[in-house]
Amino acid sequence: MKVLALVERVEHVCTRYRLEAFRPILRQAGYELDYELFPQSWLARRRLGRVLADADAVVVQRKLPDAALCSTLRRHARTLIFDFDDAVWLRDSYSAKGLESDKLNRRFQRFVAVCDLVIAGNAYLADHARRFAEARVEVIPTCVDPAHYTPADHAAINKECRLVWIGSASTLQGLDRFRNVLEQLGLGVPGLKLRLVCDRFLEFRNLQVENVSWTAATEAESLRTSDIGISWIPDDAWSRGKCGLKILQYQAAGLPVVTNPVGVHPELVKANRSGILATEAQEWIEAVRLLTAYPTTRRTYGAEGRGQVERSYSVQAGALRWIECLHRLLKPKRMPADG
Repeated sequence: MKVLALVERVEHVCTRYRLEAFRPILRQAGYELDYELFPQSWLARRRLGRVLADADAVVVQRKLPDAALCSTLRRHARTLIFDFDDAVWLRDSYSAKGLESDKLNRRFQRFVAVCDLVIAGNAYLADHARRFAEARVEVIPTCVDPAHYTPADHAAINKECRLVWIGSASTLQGLDRFRNVLEQLGLGVPGLKLRLVCDRFLEFRNLQVENVSWTAATEAESLRTSDIGISWIPDDAWSRGKCGLKILQYQAAGLPVVTNPVGVHPELVKANRSGILATEAQEWIEAVRLLTAYPTTRRTYGAEGRGQVERSYSVQAGALRWIECLHRLLKPKRMPADG
């Protein structure tokens, strides 16, 4: 069966982690995944009906169609699925216009109402979608492939400790908002360094920064040779929709995590088992000091986090959830036996 995904870009991080990663396993189950760019031009919209007609299921990833395109999708798609991993009915945390958007909210409500299935990246997103969706809403978290990551060994007490943050230039804005605490960390923990794995970088007065340009080929090694993964997001409605990809990457690489207790963070980071939840600057300082001083604790927390990824957030686990959904939607019902 053919599954056609309408995406912003095939190389977009959401497509890579939420669809492309599952392609080999989906193929083994009888589903061929193809891509089409989300139509922007009048010509692309005009040809869309013919493209959709060849697919058994159409997955719209993250983008919200306007009323006309919504109608086209519903008219021509045999089975229509919406997959999203952000609070797309809002503007992001860094918008000068604020979070609320009537246009995005209307598009979200209209589109989820006509889909046959809505797949959300976390429970917060799913709960919001259920307010408007008549069809089933399922949670399939963003997943990573543990085999892609070699766990850090945390072999000895380090003279210096290397925090690591991985992400895109857009999410680096969150780290910039966290600047004051990072400056205090630099003053409070001797020998501390921050490795930024990104395509844009920040500078700090009191914290030494190691800039590492992100590539798919080197990201796993950049994490393996670090000591502690960090994440911080604003405490707002947009951030509660985030799905914690960077935390899953840290955990797959066997790193303990220090993060603030917002959104999915407390779900992914089990306090005093796979990492430490911290809000105030002093809590961050104490957490990093502890993990710097005790490599066995780093190793224990890292192993717990990697085990969680393997059980619940691996590509294999995510693909099986997709297959269950597609089977339920697309598998022909068996005819009753005669007699």
